[in-house]
Amino acid sequence: MGGAERSARKKKQAARAVVQARSTGGSDRTKVIAGIAVVAVLAVAVIGYVVFQQMKPDTSTTDAIPLAPADHTISAPAVREGNTVLVGKDTATVTVDVYEDFLCPICGTFEKTYGTDIKKAVEDGKVKIRYNILPMLNRLSSPEGYSTDSANAALCVADDGKFNAFHAALFAKQPEEGEAGYTKDQLIKLGKEVGVTSATFESCVQNQTYKSQLDELMSKTSNDPALRDPESGRFRGTPSVAANGKLVDLDNKNWLADLTK
Repeated sequence: MGGAERSARKKKQAARAVVQARSTGGSDRTKVIAGIAVVAVLAVAVIGYVVFQQMKPDTSTTDAIPLAPADHTISAPAVREGNTVLVGKDTATVTVDVYEDFLCPICGTFEKTYGTDIKKAVEDGKVKIRYNILPMLNRLSSPEGYSTDSANAALCVADDGKFNAFHAALFAKQPEEGEAGYTKDQLIKLGKEVGVTSATFESCVQNQTYKSQLDELMSKTSNDPALRDPESGRFRGTPSVAANGKLVDLDNKNWLADLTK
């Protein structure tokens, strides 16, 4: 083979090497660009998640629970009677049992819908409300147990006669199901904000003084024939209202007025 042929062959080999190098480099660049794009998408997703979390209402901190407006709070005596709280004037001739759970979202709707009417009827001396605060939805808070913690704290507050403002505040800014409920420290702080001064209040909340009574209330309520749904035969759940030993039909928007005629 002559020198000219060898020279031509080397030139072809060199040219192929350049093409291969360029081809490989292009592939690498494509991979790098794709990688950068993936990282960018992930970064945007992470930022979006962080922003979403920051925008969600936070009830898991140690911040104070805000008080409800005064015009949302019943101004009438509130007395603990065992595992319930009776709110109203001695002149009232009608007593209505309300069954609630501080975590129950429909209970929150009930309070927003009928709270003003209930407040007026109680303050006018037409009706007393016996609040049965149930530890029914314990498993639906994270961590579990908010229903018991809040119901127990409400009874502790009732011992100091400050139930009405406490009750109104917990429904005015209610924790969501599946989320963290207010902590015992927050509940204690709220109790003091509404005027509780008892030296035993903090221990009452921290030690769940009324837990066994609340468990008894839950059991009694669940097994009360008067509170069972006619179709399912089971306790109708919260919110429920009863008067004169019978469930009140809450589909009737005038149920309270009908009871106080």
